[in-house]
Amino acid sequence: MSHLPPPNILLVGGFLAAIASVGASQALVALIEGEGPRVAPLLTGVPSAARVRAFESDLEESSWLARRLRPWAQSLRFSLLREMGDDVVPGRDGWLFYRPSVRYLVEPWPGHRDGLEGSIVSAIAAFRDDLAARGVRMLLVLAPNKASIYPDRLSRRADAVAAVVHDGTLSVIARLRALGIEVVDLFSVFETARRRAEPVDGGRGIAAELYYLGQDSHWSPPGVRLAAAAVARRLLDLGWVERGEAEYALKESRVQRTGDLLRMVRVESIEQSFEPEAFQALQVVDAVTAVPYRDDPGSTVLVIGDSFLRIYSQEDPGAGGLVAHMARELRLPLSSLVSDGGGATLIRQTLSRKPTLLAGRSVVVWEFAERDIRFAMEGWPVVRLR
Repeated sequence: MSHLPPPNILLVGGFLAAIASVGASQALVALIEGEGPRVAPLLTGVPSAARVRAFESDLEESSWLARRLRPWAQSLRFSLLREMGDDVVPGRDGWLFYRPSVRYLVEPWPGHRDGLEGSIVSAIAAFRDDLAARGVRMLLVLAPNKASIYPDRLSRRADAVAAVVHDGTLSVIARLRALGIEVVDLFSVFETARRRAEPVDGGRGIAAELYYLGQDSHWSPPGVRLAAAAVARRLLDLGWVERGEAEYALKESRVQRTGDLLRMVRVESIEQSFEPEAFQALQVVDAVTAVPYRDDPGSTVLVIGDSFLRIYSQEDPGAGGLVAHMARELRLPLSSLVSDGGGATLIRQTLSRKPTLLAGRSVVVWEFAERDIRFAMEGWPVVRLR
């Protein structure tokens, strides 16, 4: 009679051993490198969903085994299935899309939609009211998801569609306006610009001047200028800002860039299969001295937001981002505060902790990405200004 364990016992034992080996190998590597246990940060401080997510993310990033296996696995998936990992969705014509933005566009809203919208509207209204108590007006700017403006670059089924706006976005904007909150409608601005452009590529209706980058989640230099002109025009029409006397000129600058979406893949072989995007950007410079635009910390207008403000400003070519082009449109230097990925809530928390940043302001222009309506990094708590 055989004394070997049943096959199902072997299978379960092998499965458990495989799971245990991951933690054991990581613990051994940490011991060799003189690091403490990774679980320690989770056991200190007040428990929260954000701390758990941060702990999980740290484990994924620091895992010795994952760092060695991930590139091979992702390269195989890309070769066989054209998949590019958890964060990136391949589109058409070499375009890439940020998965949370695509999810925002195509997935049904969760059952708690009304509660979600209510918390968003309440948080934004509270921020507007706290600013108003300081004598500061607020203009809200939603940066459209790339997939909302170029659905036809995401899927062939959207060829006849020039732009798509999620009904949740429209609902939030409508509820904010009903409360008297001023919102710049960049969705209509970009859709109108696309429809007016001459169709190219065999009449597929793709604008000759593209307003978003193919490998990046952000707008292109023409998209920046289009958005800046719309926001500046709204400030002037409202009478909140008077056009100044500063003289700015534009300077052409050639930029070669590997997009943030391609960098998110974190696999060198996949990144090297794409050519960096090369395009012409326009730098804002002083019309007399040709010195690149610089913010004025004492400006009465403060622009706050996320990486849609940072691109072309804190990276090549510099002085070519949304704030610089708004300043040129207004002929007035502005001030700005940027929180990558935190335009919805982290930026409000920063102002709450540092209220002196609002001293002397009369207008706050608040930008955040459309996807934050549902996927904001810290959710939508009410953050009171001190």
